[in-house]
Amino acid sequence: MSAFSHVILTSAGAAWLAGLTASATAAQTVTEPVVVTATRTAQTADATLASVQVITREQIEQAQASDVAQLLRFQAGLDISRNGGPGQTTSLFMRGTDSNQTLVLIDGVKVNPGTIGGAAWQNINPAVIERIEIVRGPRSTLYGSDAIGGVVQIFTRRGRVPFSHSASLGLGSDATFSGTVGIGGKSERFRAGLDLAVETTDGIEPRTDSNAPGDFNNYSVNLYAGRQFGGIDVDFVTWWTQGNTDYADFFGAPLDQDFQNSVSALTFDTAPLENLTSTFKLSYTIDKVQQTQDDDIARTRRWVADWQNNLQFGNSQLLSGGLSLTRENDYSVSLGSRFDEDRNVKAAFVQDDIQYGRHKLLLAARYTDDDFTRDKSTWSIAYGYHLLPGTRVFASAATAFRSPDSTDLFGFGGNPELRPEQSRNYEAGLKQQFSGAHSLQITAFQNKIKDLIAIDFATFPSEAENIDRARIRGIEAQYQFQRGNWYATLEGILQDPEDRETGQQLARRAKKTLTGSINYAHGPYSFTGKLLTTGRRPNSDFDETELDGYTLVDLMISRRLNRSLSAHLRIDNLFDEHYTLAEGYNTEDRAFFVTLSYSSAPAMEGSGL
Repeated sequence: MSAFSHVILTSAGAAWLAGLTASATAAQTVTEPVVVTATRTAQTADATLASVQVITREQIEQAQASDVAQLLRFQAGLDISRNGGPGQTTSLFMRGTDSNQTLVLIDGVKVNPGTIGGAAWQNINPAVIERIEIVRGPRSTLYGSDAIGGVVQIFTRRGRVPFSHSASLGLGSDATFSGTVGIGGKSERFRAGLDLAVETTDGIEPRTDSNAPGDFNNYSVNLYAGRQFGGIDVDFVTWWTQGNTDYADFFGAPLDQDFQNSVSALTFDTAPLENLTSTFKLSYTIDKVQQTQDDDIARTRRWVADWQNNLQFGNSQLLSGGLSLTRENDYSVSLGSRFDEDRNVKAAFVQDDIQYGRHKLLLAARYTDDDFTRDKSTWSIAYGYHLLPGTRVFASAATAFRSPDSTDLFGFGGNPELRPEQSRNYEAGLKQQFSGAHSLQITAFQNKIKDLIAIDFATFPSEAENIDRARIRGIEAQYQFQRGNWYATLEGILQDPEDRETGQQLARRAKKTLTGSINYAHGPYSFTGKLLTTGRRPNSDFDETELDGYTLVDLMISRRLNRSLSAHLRIDNLFDEHYTLAEGYNTEDRAFFVTLSYSSAPAMEGSGL
């Protein structure tokens, strides 16, 4: 066992044993957030039978990140790869799975494109985000395709008080400019708000072998409104972002592309019976990237109607079920190939959440009818036991899948006969809340994935086939401390992401990662430090290049000037570490950013904001 293994396992075990007796008798003071992503129903994070994390609005403001990937990279087990600086193509690998095997939701709506690749992380501005829920492990039974490695759900801003308004102005390295304006509020029956955000930067030269510029601009809007009409609550939200990115092509030539991403959703919530709630959501999503030098384009338009019902039986059982209908159009012109395809997906799911004394059982099943590929049935089962006050053990098994996207089926090298990628995951874990201010979670997992889609170069012409297999084993630990003006987290993961065909480590996925953060607030000041250290990993399945491990430290300092006005300093890559996320692409050196922010809402006590 490596020294890294001893650090994680020994520290976690010692912390648990040290607080076990005290936790059985003392009151818990760690506040657990309420999450909905793990089960599609509201429950506290410690009660879920899964590995769950929440990034709150206060933490987002403390981090001062310029995009959502910068927030997520300090979560162990979420490997980030980026082809250059801000705005460049960004990928996330959760728990060793591929970048297109993590489902991304915005306000409950899927934003993974139907054309190719994962969600456009680089385009999501944290200025319009209220919170982020991260659920590790498969969730296809609840959400369908893509949720093999886990789910990241992003919730956009909502008003917290009857009326508030805010604004910010920021400047930084590489001629970076950012600005935000927001207004919103709520009453007993009505709520509404609008947030606007802009970011522009000269960025950095994306490639190491080219002086092509990396300019990036992003304009984001978040608009919401809701009202209660008798027993029905109606909610409308639209998130929209668009802009332009300069980049370099395979040969280093300068190019640029326009992008647009948007989610609009109309939701109706009602309780027709005392123990029955019903939610109907109609949503529309656009994911579009268009090169300005020629006709190359990738565009997804998706309509979804989703209906969910929750039936509560006393305090011991919650039965949930739902239906969804999806109509998607995928259009692409790339590498001399073109397709314009309509896709229809119908699905039904059921979940039974049973609580009996110290025992908790979660059963779920889903049937998916996709007119492009074979129908899929998935299932999941989880069991938890409240061993002691503050101590819960759990185990689960689940299947998941990823349907081939339209490029896999109809693009260059596409194959209309492809089957969905399939996985089976097992995990077991411990959640411990100590007396006072400590909490700990340890999870061991194994995920076997088959029918992975890859280009078969043994055939001519080469085309995509279901020919690869992978096995990912690992253990992850998450520790949290919160007391007075101090808040700290420490996370680590040890994993073995293995290509079962070659025996090699999967590309861009590290075997070990350690992250940490610490925040201290005193009077008008707030100090936040973040640490990320990760191991070596292969660059690609098509070369033998290995990317070195690296360590990054970011520092954020805030000062509240008065009740409404605050000043912030952010230093990225404090020690000017030279590192590589993708071979042939540059990463940012040390960078500085200053922001002046105004908010009419009172600052959170002890937050330093």
